[in-house]
Amino acid sequence: MVKKNVQKPKNKLNPCDFTLCITVALLLSLGIVMVLSASSPSSLAEEGSSYTYVIRQLQSAVLGVALMIIISRIDYKVYRNKKIYLSAYVISVLILLLVLVPNIGVSVNGARRWVNLGITFQPSEITKIGLIIFFAAILTENRDKLKKLSTGFLAPLGLCMIPVLILVLVQNHLSVTIVIIGVVSIMMLMAGSRLLYFVTLGSAGILAGGIGLFAMAKFTEQGGFRIQRITSFLNPWADAQGAGWQVIQSLYAIGSGGLFGVGLRRE
Repeated sequence: MVKKNVQKPKNKLNPCDFTLCITVALLLSLGIVMVLSASSPSSLAEEGSSYTYVIRQLQSAVLGVALMIIISRIDYKVYRNKKIYLSAYVISVLILLLVLVPNIGVSVNGARRWVNLGITFQPSEITKIGLIIFFAAILTENRDKLKKLSTGFLAPLGLCMIPVLILVLVQNHLSVTIVIIGVVSIMMLMAGSRLLYFVTLGSAGILAGGIGLFAMAKFTEQGGFRIQRITSFLNPWADAQGAGWQVIQSLYAIGSGGLFGVGLRRE
């Protein structure tokens, strides 16, 4: 029997994840509406138009969607190339140090977490993406060794600590630090690392880190605002324009709108 030559169909673009696309669209739309509602009075007072800030948000949203579509068409296996994921890690670490470069690093409200390269952005946002690419690749490569303490717990977290220390000591950016540690830990658990290591050594590390941050804030000039934020709810009016600002604004919001708010507004 003679086999007929059957032409294989050309590679087609994979269909999009409809559920994910709808979720992104809903969250994006809700965020834009909330920006319009929350910023229109201040935008009108400061810029002369109620729509200045929401237009900027909309422009960023369009750019973000365009990048999402482009990146979604890249085969994820590309990121398993050693040169690519190692480069992602090195760039993720080095870009955090840009805040120290004169005329590039930007300080806002006493925090040096932004850089200006024509546009102003936080390098930590790029770091989060780079670290996800890096750890996804190395956890995949070492999936058979993740049950061991050294290769499945200490080594990944050791690599994670380098950008974390830069964030804490250079940028004073504890919130992103917590996000990065949380994301990497979840990736490790999903990849096959032992939960026991996180319950025992991980808990001890969190306790030690908390004590270290408290000591640094208490006995040095770095990070003292964190203690003020935690204790400000006891008497926010003691520093209404500083540490108590967020708590007081929350009280105003609940007082005027209750639990469900006053609804959308535009001025």
